[in-house]
Formats: sequence, structure tokens, C-alpha cells
Amino acid sequence: MVTLAEVAQHAGVSASTVSYVLSGKRSISATTRQRVERSIRELGYHPNAGARALASSRSNIIALMIPLRTDMYVPVMMEIAIAVATCARTHGYDVLLLTGEEGPDAVRRVAGSGLADGMILMDVELDDERLPLLRATDQPSVLIGLPADTTGLTCVDLDFRATGALCVEHLAKQGHQDIAVIGEAPAVYERHTGFAERTLDGLRSRSRELGVRLLHRPCDGGYDAMAVTLARILDERPGTSGIIVQNESAVEPLLALLRQQGRAVPEDMSVVAICPDQVATQASVRLTSVAIPAQEMGRHAVEHLVAKLEGRGRDEVVLIAPELTVRTSTGPAPSRS
Repeated sequence: MVTLAEVAQHAGVSASTVSYVLSGKRSISATTRQRVERSIRELGYHPNAGARALASSRSNIIALMIPLRTDMYVPVMMEIAIAVATCARTHGYDVLLLTGEEGPDAVRRVAGSGLADGMILMDVELDDERLPLLRATDQPSVLIGLPADTTGLTCVDLDFRATGALCVEHLAKQGHQDIAVIGEAPAVYERHTGFAERTLDGLRSRSRELGVRLLHRPCDGGYDAMAVTLARILDERPGTSGIIVQNESAVEPLLALLRQQGRAVPEDMSVVAICPDQVATQASVRLTSVAIPAQEMGRHAVEHLVAKLEGRGRDEVVLIAPELTVRTSTGPAPSRS
């Protein structure tokens, strides 16, 4: 391990001068700074993280709070987490991953311990119990998700309300008048998770405007749960000709059940999904879909947090516009006999 003293000797300066170059706490001439930086590169010196944090009151760590629940599609969550970690590294930050369902306790622990310089929170609920603490602390934070009240917060998310509206519009233009929505697991709605509630709001609002009948049913995912949900939908609304799915775990079971019932996609039933492109393109029928922009969400969150840490950020809401990609799973509504 190369020491600070060895860097100082190599550069021909004092150890305190090297420390000032690293911390930026004192003005150093350009020539001296360049000489020290060259010695750091040539020797491969890496400052001790603990000592650096003590000296600068900064840890160069971002805490990412991402509760891993069994009713959420973990691959999407982890794709966002990887995007956060990758982008954070380009700005000189490492990421501390907090996966427990600790709620306000996790915010209190990070804010009170100096573990991290800032926080990014995921799995945001409309009335998230973490928000009062976030608003009360001076520590910079960004939400990936939208609560009901965004006052005093910085939030980044896909515009899920517009996403729901876009899905309904696509099917309505194809002549579908009876549309079913296969949603997330019931627990997601019981927690009033923001993305699910906002999607549903967009679906319902646009359906009313277009005069389309809409039926929403949550689903736990998996074949058995999907079989029960689909049977219930077709019993309540036998004229259903379009389905919107916001539940990655239900996609393939749904397509399998439709095949078993002799319902061709899209001739008898059109299907639109809100899911990652990988899920849509690798399904047994290539799905018309609105993609979850995980990379963009993670990058925006980090960039807004870094701006706050550098004193140039402000509270704002960033909504990413949805894009619908038409594939082979949607077509004109079947003629009614």
C-alpha cells in the first residue's frame, strides 16, 4: 500500500501539501498540484476512505434504499440499482445498498451516522412514512418514484399516469371497447405504491374520456393465480377483447392460458404490457409494450443527487415520457357476431 508520505517524497513536497491537494481545502499552485497528481497516478495511490471521510466530513458514498419484497419484480429493481451504481461511480461515489424493509429507521440510521453523503429511495408509496424524516433532515435525497405530495422533494420516475393512458389509447384506436387490466399483486395496491396507483389512475381517466369499459383485477402472478384472475375477468366481462398487463410474473402464464382456451393473440385477444423490453421481446408472443426505462431512471436520480451534493441542485419532479412499441400482440378488435 502506497502511503501519503511516499507520494509527498516522490513529488518533492510536504505531506500536508498532498493532503491539501486531495481535500481541496487550501489553494495550491497549478504547478505543484500537477506534480502531486502525477505522483499519485504513477504510484497508484488511493486515499484511505476512513481517513478521507474524517478529514473532509464526506464519505463519497450514496445510500440506495431498495426494499426487496416478494410481491415486486426484482429484476427491474436490480436493473435500476445497477444503473445507480454505475452512474455514481463515474461521479466518484460508491453505493451502499440497503435492502431491508426498515422504513423510517433506515433513513434515521443513514442520516444520523454519516454513513453516506446522500440517499436515493425506491419503492415509494403515495403516503410514504419515510418522507417526514427526509424533509426534516439536511441530507440530500432523491426519490425514484412519486408520492402524493412532492413538496420539498426531488423525484424521478416514468410518467405512469401517461403510461396507463397511452395503453388505453392504443387499444381504443384498434376498436377495443372492453379492456381488462391485470395488475400487480394485491399487496402492492394495499401499500398504495405510487407507480401502480398512478398507472391505474391514468388507465381509468383515459378510459372514461374515450368511452371504453375498463375492468381492473390485481394478480399475484404465477400460473394458478393467473388462471383464477383470467377466469374471473372473462366471467364478469365475456366481451373483453383487450388486456393490459402490469405484472411481469403474469405475462407468460396469461399467454399460455389464452392458447389453452383457443384464443389467438392478437386475432381474438390483444395484449399490451407495461414491462422491460426484455420481457416483451422474449415472451412467446412478442408483446406491444411500454418499457420501464430503468437505466434512465437510475442515471437521472444520481445526477440530481450529485447536483444537490455540489450545491447546485433544486427540488423538482422529473417525469420520463412513456414510449409504446407496437409488436405482434395487438391488432383490431374482433368483429362482434
